[in-house]
Amino acid sequence: MKQLLLLLVLMLPFTTTHATQPLPGDSIYHLKLQLTDQDGHRQLLAERRGRPQLVTMFYASCQMVCPMIIDSMRATRNALTPAERAKIDLLAVSFDPARDSVAALHGYAEKRKLDAPAWTLARVEPAGARQLSGVLGLQYRQLPDGEFNHSSELILLDADGRIVARTSHIGRLDSVFVEAIRRQLGGT
Repeated sequence: MKQLLLLLVLMLPFTTTHATQPLPGDSIYHLKLQLTDQDGHRQLLAERRGRPQLVTMFYASCQMVCPMIIDSMRATRNALTPAERAKIDLLAVSFDPARDSVAALHGYAEKRKLDAPAWTLARVEPAGARQLSGVLGLQYRQLPDGEFNHSSELILLDADGRIVARTSHIGRLDSVFVEAIRRQLGGT
């Protein structure tokens, strides 16, 4: 019994999780953002720590670029092997929380066949959307007609929330970006 206890005590430093380690200074998880997903579940952005994330920002009523962003995200995920897909999460956060209610996000996910848990469509409060877009290096502005002019990028985060790769290739697969994801997943 003493030997087992000693073995457990010696293993303790090697069994720490990401959550017990301090966040790197350049982690987006320093943002204190509350996400609400397409099913009404709430979680802090930092709770996504521990797994690489493929992240973008969009708005559900967009008829032109945002569907291409989501299609590019899907194509990128589909370019991975099933084992690789199981190691990465997809997060699309709305920068239009006034119109993108939980019901709107849920309807969008159903229409586009974006199944949880792989896909998370989320909303945050307006100030949170602005903070997140700033940290991710994405820009958006609302136009007088209610539509948005915005950046179109996919961003890869490591398990600690650091940006490790990005692509602005929307509407077609970016093989260099897929390889960056593979390299990141190889280290997880």
